[in-house]
Amino acid sequence: MLLYPLMIVAIVVLFGLVLGSFVNALVWRLHEQDMLHGKKTKTAAKRRAALSITKGRSMCPHCGHELAAKDLVPLFSWLYLRGKCRYCQTPISRQYPIVEAATAALFAWSYLAWPYGLHGVGLFQLMCWLLMLVGFVALAVYDLRWFTLPDRIVLPLTVLGLVLVAVSAVWVQRFTALWQPLVAAAIIFGLFYVLYQASGGKWIGGGDVKLAGVLGLLAATPAKAFLVIFVASLLGTLGSLPALVKGKRGLGMHIPFGPYLLLGTVLTVLYGTQLINWYQSLLVG
Repeated sequence: MLLYPLMIVAIVVLFGLVLGSFVNALVWRLHEQDMLHGKKTKTAAKRRAALSITKGRSMCPHCGHELAAKDLVPLFSWLYLRGKCRYCQTPISRQYPIVEAATAALFAWSYLAWPYGLHGVGLFQLMCWLLMLVGFVALAVYDLRWFTLPDRIVLPLTVLGLVLVAVSAVWVQRFTALWQPLVAAAIIFGLFYVLYQASGGKWIGGGDVKLAGVLGLLAATPAKAFLVIFVASLLGTLGSLPALVKGKRGLGMHIPFGPYLLLGTVLTVLYGTQLINWYQSLLVG
């Protein structure tokens, strides 16, 4: 009986590795496309075609050599090649295996900890959640590297989040399953928008404001919306402490808040009910 669950986990991990590889390609291509924005030369047009998400072939980001299938096996190709391009011997960033492994770990973690069941609407929600995680990892990498959250990732996630909420509400035939996620989205979006306007974008970025609606939809309830904000703020504070203690950056340092928001959302989706119940038990006790 143990073999079957282990096989499912193995399949989930495999999908995570493959989609983690896709995330690496997606992030690099989107950034390279942004670098070509406004350029109208024939060379730029040719470059855009090569960088197409749907039609472009995988290539080395350093020498531009088209990669063979044996170069694209998630995680294992990087290990086999000892972190270097097969063709130009230029070191390949550790980002590639880390992102692939992290995506696989998130997939397995979500499957094992999924709180809404693995049948019926729960299974549908898990499938949508795994797709969301692909976008989450891409946004986290992009924000960590270039301090921005591209609309071309945030907007599809918003659409997927709305579809998830609408289908789930119809499936369970409960109006609360529709209005509570919308209120949760309004709470996070509204708070972030006020902070953005009040600070002129210094306290929180415009990308975080756009992402807020998606996170609220996934939080699903007003209480969990506040939990996302609390957990993300706590993680952001803890994450910035080492740099402050070492004196490498001042209090005005720019911190990419997106990854903390995303991780806070993951923790809330998977463990939000338990965390809220635990907190309420402390108050009662």
